[in-house]
Order: sequence, then C-alpha cells, then structure tokens
Amino acid sequence: MAELQVLFGQEKIRDQIPMEARDAFARRLPGPRTSPEGGYSAGELDRLTAAARADTARIVRRIRAGEELVRRQRDESEGIPPQQQQLAQVLAGMAETGEVPPGTGIDQWRERRELAARLFLTWNDLAPLMVLLAIATERNGETLKELPASHRLLEDRAVEVRLVKRRRGADRWFETVTWEIGPEGRELHTPGGLYLLLLELTARSRAFCGSPSALCVWRNGHRVHARGTRHEHYAPFEADLRAGGQLHLSTWAATRTRPILADPPAPNESAKGQEHAVSSVEVPLQVTFNKIKTSLDARRTRQLGGHLPSSARSNTAQVLYTNYLRPDAATREWAESVMADALADAERAARDAHAEIVRRRGSPTVIPSGSTPDQLTGAGLAPGTAHDLAHGQLDTAWSACGDFQHHPETGKPCGDSFLLCFLCGNCLITQDHLPRLLALLEALGGLRQRMSEDEWWRRYGLVWVAVRRDILGKFTPAQVAQAQKEQVPDALLDLVEAPWETP
Repeated sequence: MAELQVLFGQEKIRDQIPMEARDAFARRLPGPRTSPEGGYSAGELDRLTAAARADTARIVRRIRAGEELVRRQRDESEGIPPQQQQLAQVLAGMAETGEVPPGTGIDQWRERRELAARLFLTWNDLAPLMVLLAIATERNGETLKELPASHRLLEDRAVEVRLVKRRRGADRWFETVTWEIGPEGRELHTPGGLYLLLLELTARSRAFCGSPSALCVWRNGHRVHARGTRHEHYAPFEADLRAGGQLHLSTWAATRTRPILADPPAPNESAKGQEHAVSSVEVPLQVTFNKIKTSLDARRTRQLGGHLPSSARSNTAQVLYTNYLRPDAATREWAESVMADALADAERAARDAHAEIVRRRGSPTVIPSGSTPDQLTGAGLAPGTAHDLAHGQLDTAWSACGDFQHHPETGKPCGDSFLLCFLCGNCLITQDHLPRLLALLEALGGLRQRMSEDEWWRRYGLVWVAVRRDILGKFTPAQVAQAQKEQVPDALLDLVEAPWETP
C-alpha cells in the first residue's frame, strides 16, 4: 500500500484516477503490528561490543596471516618453514585464481571452509563484523548491507562514503557521510578505520566477483555449478537485502566460546524467595540490528543531554523518539531521573529565592485559631485591624493586607501583583481564606499541566512554596478538609495573569 501511495501520488497519474481512489491512498496507513523494541542495558552493550571486536580482531589476524604466507611464497619462498610450504603454495594458487581446492578428508566441506577462511572472508564472519560495524557507524543493518566499496579519503584522517537509506523514500535514498579513520592500530574503534579494514578483508573476493559492494564473501559451494570456481565469491546482498540467508546474529552470540549473556531478569514479587535460582540462569543475548541502533541512539541522546534535534543523526527527531527512544526502558529511566533532578533543582531554587524575599519583606501572619474580632485581637492584632479583617474590609484576591499604604521594602503604597501578597509581612491569613487558597493551588496545578516546568517554576514557584510552606502547614488537617468542601467558583487568576497581554 505504501508503494502504491508513492506510485499514484505522482502528479501525472494522480489526476487520472477516481476521487474515491485518491481518498483511499491519502489515508494514514496502520502502524506495524509489533511495537518497537527497546535497546540493551549499558552492560549488555559493552559485552556485545567487546565480543564483536574480539572476533573481528581474530578474523583480521587470520586473513593477514594468510596474506603474509602468499607474499612470502611470491617473494621469498625459500624462507618459508617446511611445514608451511605446501600450505603457502595452495594459498598462492587460491589468491591467483580464486578457486578453493576440494578437501581430502572425511569432512570435505569443513576442510574447504577452513582453507578458504585463511584468505577470504566467509559467511560465518559476517555476524561479528556487521555487529561491530553497526556499533561503530551507528547505522541500521539495511544500510550496512549496501555499503559501497567506492569512497574518498580526506587527508588520511577521514573517509567519505555515500550511503543508501531506503526507508527515507525513493527521492531521498542517498546520504554522504564522513567517518573518522583514527590512528593506526585503532581501526576496530572508529567507523572509518573499520570500513577500510572491511575493504581490505574483502578485496580479493570483490576482485573475483566484480561487485562494487563492500561486502563480498566466499561461499562453500553454495550452488553446485559454482563449486570449485571463482563464482563462489559473491556479494550476498547485492540483488536482494534478504538474499543469502540469515545472518543469525543471536546464534553467533550464543555459540561463541564465551557466549554473550543478557542481564539476569529482576525478580518480581512472586519470585522473591527464588532470587538465587533466577540469577543463576544464564540467558544468551538476543542480538538484532534494531536493538543495537536503539541502544546507540539512546546513548548518544543521553550524552547530548536529551536534546533531540542534536541527537538525531540518521533519522528525524520525531522518528528517533517514536521508534528508538520511547520503547527503550533504560532511556525512560534516565529521562525520569533527569526530570526528577531538574524538578528538585527548580524547587530548591524557588525555596532559596523565597527565603531571601522573606528575609527582606517578612512573612505572612497566619491566624488559624479563629476569625472573629475578639479571636483576632487575642491573636495579637490591633483592635481596628482585627475588626476590619473579620468583616473582610482588608481582603485582596486570596488573602488580606494589613497595611496597603506602606510596602515593607519601599514604604510606599503597594503596587505588587496579588500573587506576591504571600511574600509580604503585611499579609494576613485566617481560616476564612482557606477555600480561596486551595482553589488557587488547584488552578496553579492546572497551569502546571499546560506549560513547561521551567516556565511554571519561574512564574509561580515562589507563590507555591509560600502557600504550601508558610501558610497551609499552620492549619490542621481537619480545617483543610473542611475548606475543601466549600465551593469556590473561580480562583481569580485572570486578575493577575493579564491574559490580554499574554501571547
């Protein structure tokens, strides 16, 4: 359906099909049946990287040793030890013709494979090599299967390669990348160095099969008519990315001399008494290109502080989040810890700023014991102030003001927002103000859901800290519960928010 959308979406064809068909092709296609998979833990990714690097290093040593024998047979055959002379002659013939002689023992297929592996990259070598390529280049498996052999060296410091990424659509298949080569001896740690190393390992097979692909291997009599000829060298993914069989990455990880193991599962509530049994089970790591890509994207995003536009490399920020970051449990845990730390920092900054303002302007006077003139006078207020407060003559939006004409800092008439009343020594709070204060907190909580945390804490953090810390804590839970039962029609935030000035 996606291919038909592209085909019939072309301008010359679109106008020639019925309107109903155009509407059908314009519909959103259903998503994949399987949800995106998460990535590996840091320990699993480290173990996978170390194993792929170790196996690739063994492949390099094996083929370079064979090439050295071929060179010595050509240039200084008399210096080859007697026990290696016959092997050197056979390898020299293979290097010249590309043909691997048949085995002579009982297991001829195995003998031929081991002999060819001394000089050529084989199918079994692809799993660790491509896993390491995926880790070093941070590219998906489909792109790696189509790696070209053509490239351009940039002052022996980097290599420029034109990649194919079919998932982007037919009009945006190609992307030119620059990969660092790195110092000599560190080829297995840099994308450019590993790419050039791959070309070295596949050079002979590529010359025999004539393919422009970087991935060319020797196959052990894959077809009867090709057995024993140079046609056993081929590019497995040149015609079809799914051709040539499966790479069996998980099989490679499980059948190594030292298998790559997954992290032990965390015991749940029903298995609390079986922690030892659960932890003793060794589960081989399931290896896929998608999990590798997800892990690398998550690691890069964490290194860049979670900034998605900077983290997106081979995908858009939206695709990076939807397909790679959101399903990854480790990324969610990291993001939650970052958010928790950020909220703690914002709250701490608000509390510090509140303490500084209270030091300059004083704190509200809270009288939780009553609201009649006699009760307010007994709490320490002047009789006139107590009378006016009890009859609501000093009320502002959510509290009361004992001396509007004299600001604590300036000594002049107050011109502050009503939200700043809670940060003033002239502020008076009684039990009658509780319903409005609770309505204000509820309104602030609603705003918190609709704006960024940074902006919310900048605009309302001081108010929230003052009400929660300096005021509500002085009332009993019964008083707060009773105030919550009273209906307050509006928190009156419009009086201080000035929505006509807010874009």
